[in-house]
Amino acid sequence: MADVLQFSDVTVRRNGNPILSDINWEVTSNQRWVILGPNGAGKTTLLSLAATMLYPSTGTVQILGKLLGRVDITQLRTRIGFAGTQAARRIPNNETVADAVLTAVWGVSGRWREQYEEIDLKRMRRVLSEWELSDLADRTFGTLSDGERKRTQIARAVISDPELLLLDEPAASLDLGAREQFLNLLTGYAVSPTSPAMIIITHHVEEIPKGFTHALLLKDGKILKAGEISETITADNLSALYDRELILTETDGRFWARSK
Repeated sequence: MADVLQFSDVTVRRNGNPILSDINWEVTSNQRWVILGPNGAGKTTLLSLAATMLYPSTGTVQILGKLLGRVDITQLRTRIGFAGTQAARRIPNNETVADAVLTAVWGVSGRWREQYEEIDLKRMRRVLSEWELSDLADRTFGTLSDGERKRTQIARAVISDPELLLLDEPAASLDLGAREQFLNLLTGYAVSPTSPAMIIITHHVEEIPKGFTHALLLKDGKILKAGEISETITADNLSALYDRELILTETDGRFWARSK
């Protein structure tokens, strides 16, 4: 499978302090990665590099075969789907769910004078249905629950059929019911052979959807462990990651962790 993402000796510094150090990492088109790590480990910085929102201080980042720093990122960003707090802030509260998703076709937030073809409208209706948003199409974004907002953001991120999908804490703040609804939908999307390479950040192993294939454990800006999920998400690795002795349970592709 073709490389979608390739980090080579990547370091990011702020005010002279390393946020990420010596990151070497590859993601191929058939992989679904989860990134775990304590607060301040550098997870969001890592995802920001993949989203072309940040450049490395040293090292190289290749995204979809293009070298970051030597490519028009406006064109590259049309091939990347991104959902997270930063993206949600750009959606006007008075925008309908339908328009919040549809405007992603043009890469804008907020409906203005742009025109859409029937194929765009059909795609929007299909995506709303896939993410259980059809009944909310005419609701405004500002009136949605956290779970509804999360699903709207994902629908917006996937409508243009991206080659790389990046999700920053997609299940954060959701209650149990909304979380399980969301993870079931995300699992269905992840296991589809037509879905793009995916990377999600989460703080909790309980929020890892089934169908994800690989995991990266990040600590103090460095990769502690990376590889196939069954070999990476282990009690020993998580205990080292969080400096606490942990018990890990896995059932039917889902994980749970607690202190000993």
